[in-house]
Amino acid sequence: MEERISAEEVKRVKGLGFLQDKRYGDVFNARVITKNGKITAAQQRAIAEASEKFGSGEVAMTVRLTIEIQGVKYENIQPLIDFLAQHGLTTGGTGKKVRPVVSCKGTTCQYGLIDAYALSEKIHERFYEGMRGVTLPHKFKIAVGGCPNNCVKPDLNDLGIIGQKVPRIDLDKCRGCKVCQVEKACPIQVPVVQDGKVVIDDSACNHCGRCVGKCPFKAVEGFTSGYRVYIGGRCGKKVAHGRYLEKVFTDKDEVLNIVEKAILLFREQGLTGERFADTVERIGFENVQEQLLSDGLLQRKEENLKLNVKGGATC
Repeated sequence: MEERISAEEVKRVKGLGFLQDKRYGDVFNARVITKNGKITAAQQRAIAEASEKFGSGEVAMTVRLTIEIQGVKYENIQPLIDFLAQHGLTTGGTGKKVRPVVSCKGTTCQYGLIDAYALSEKIHERFYEGMRGVTLPHKFKIAVGGCPNNCVKPDLNDLGIIGQKVPRIDLDKCRGCKVCQVEKACPIQVPVVQDGKVVIDDSACNHCGRCVGKCPFKAVEGFTSGYRVYIGGRCGKKVAHGRYLEKVFTDKDEVLNIVEKAILLFREQGLTGERFADTVERIGFENVQEQLLSDGLLQRKEENLKLNVKGGATC
């Protein structure tokens, strides 16, 4: 006979990463955290074994790179948690908090410009694990993309990071060729030859770096590697496209600080139930950008973490 679970207990185990299967009162799907979508073969075997021992034997992938062990009976919740812990795995990923980070393959992809796995793992450790006890006005989603192909849709997350390769032109080496190889290499047709020299409009260039090294006269050999940070994206019932900060960051630690400042700003200035996109829209992008590029939020961190913030949901 199906066990009746109280609403309070359903809420409690949801906080542990166990979402109730709406078809059954005492059956849950367990979200296993992968940090950034990458796990070892040994962990995969452990998840499969756990699914057979404590669940239905079925495993599902979520859209945010966590793994769900399906069909877990209520009485198997704690045994499953204990079993996974023996293999370095945890459940979670719910609540009005920083959610598990999503990452693309990064430098293992032919287009990857940054080590997305390494950066997302640092974000996971510092903000998902490190701020797991910190309540926010709503959930806060982060995505790291290795290049402007946007495979993990960084601009549709509360905060997104995209690898950048900003080309530098040596005009002394440019010969203004009639058939410009830099022009031909650009997938979005940004470079153009004007007055005998190639020109790249930085406001239109997405810094994919595909043009670098394509000039036979080495006019576009130099580049700057970095990160572009988007804020205020949202994918759901009401879609919002994030906007990028004006600066292309070249220091990974500075990017991590921007992530922290965005979370602190949301906690301090967000309203219960609104997403970060709503906060940015309400107080103004320029205002938010100014705060993120200065240090006031970090200076108020200790005071911020003492705030009594209530999480909610409107979308």
